[in-house]
Amino acid sequence: MTLKYFKYNPLLIRVTLLTLFLVQISIVASAQSSKGQVVDKIIAKIDNYIILKSELEGAYIDYLASGQPSTNDLKCRILESLITNKVLVAKAEIDSVVVSDEEVESMLERKLQYFISQIGSEERIEQYYGKTIQQFRDELKEKEKEQLVVRKMQETISENISVTPAEVELFFKSIPRDSLPFFSKEVTVGQIVKVPSVSESEKLVAEQKLSDLRQRILNGEDFGTLAKQYSEEPAAQNTGGDLGFQPRGALDPKFEAAALSLKPGEISKPIESSFGIHIIQLVERRGNLYNSRHIILIPKTTQKDIDRSIVELDSIRNLIVQDSLTFEQAAKELSDDQNTSSSGGYFLDAQGSNSISVKELDPTVYFAIDTMTLGAISKPVSFRQPDGKEAVRIFYYKSSKKPHQANMKDDYQKLYAAKLNQKRSKAISRWFSDAKQEVFINIDEEYDQCNILK
Repeated sequence: MTLKYFKYNPLLIRVTLLTLFLVQISIVASAQSSKGQVVDKIIAKIDNYIILKSELEGAYIDYLASGQPSTNDLKCRILESLITNKVLVAKAEIDSVVVSDEEVESMLERKLQYFISQIGSEERIEQYYGKTIQQFRDELKEKEKEQLVVRKMQETISENISVTPAEVELFFKSIPRDSLPFFSKEVTVGQIVKVPSVSESEKLVAEQKLSDLRQRILNGEDFGTLAKQYSEEPAAQNTGGDLGFQPRGALDPKFEAAALSLKPGEISKPIESSFGIHIIQLVERRGNLYNSRHIILIPKTTQKDIDRSIVELDSIRNLIVQDSLTFEQAAKELSDDQNTSSSGGYFLDAQGSNSISVKELDPTVYFAIDTMTLGAISKPVSFRQPDGKEAVRIFYYKSSKKPHQANMKDDYQKLYAAKLNQKRSKAISRWFSDAKQEVFINIDEEYDQCNILK
């Protein structure tokens, strides 16, 4: 449920706004700043953290672009959200609330795939933001880590908050009839994905080519020059395959194990990771940090590989149709798509509901189910994943809801989530009133009228 439906509730907007938009906003704002569209300066300091004017302006533009209504105090409320999040991070340091490297990497990979799917490719990301994919990744990683810390602090603050059915009903009745949201058509759709395995013959071709390149380097040719010429990593054109200093746990485990088994200057034989096949050179180690460079080749799937996956997926489909296996069980146990397998194969909206607006659904998915009948399972179809790799999937068109105005029967879960967010927002607002006394906060006098500290 979007924030505009509860515009009379400033607490909900004030505390949750940044959670929805921070990472996208800050990166877009950074890109705008680099192009000279925003004159930057520090507008707030919270302990060791700062907020830039470009962050506020980017958040403001993004909020309006999302279709939300503007108000006279909108920038003040956005700034308060930015400051609240920084206070959460600062307090997390004081209270020793941390997130693991594994959590950060997992979230980072999902966010990267999201950007790739939205923009089209790694090359287009580099062109749009004027950064190598590695620079983009490093910047995004810091923001994702901060967001995870914020989320963990929010969960800690509101962990004992719950909502009863009676509260949901009172919440629904409190919404003016003329302010009830109108929901577009919603569908419940699932998928099971199979990613074709690359044939061993294709892998051997890549390994042989990399072995030849390794020998050329050992014979005196420059690693960086060959990386620019042959590596299939887009950033190699700018970096020569250099990945810069990385902490343990930041890169693919197989890649890292191979890199750390080398002596500085030594070059590995071809090794396979989840991204492709590499030769790696360890450049330098500094404690838990290490710098490496690589040349990667990505073996391509052939039509035979795809055909094998189609046959496999068709067998799974037949088991479901014959009631020998439920769709949800098959998705959890057999699907190669991590984003949907954990939810039984279903696409979820921002609130975690599998009843998703067609406006939020990927257009390719919508067009696929548009010709299906309710309860049907499609034949296997090929598609290209956000990372560019070929895959095969089947769809399950479970149910559909017509466009309608919000009501308790059809939208209980959405109303429940909205009421829960409202209570959590109030708890965080109360927490902020106390926490801002425990950290240093300085706000540029330009924003005195916002009265954030009062």
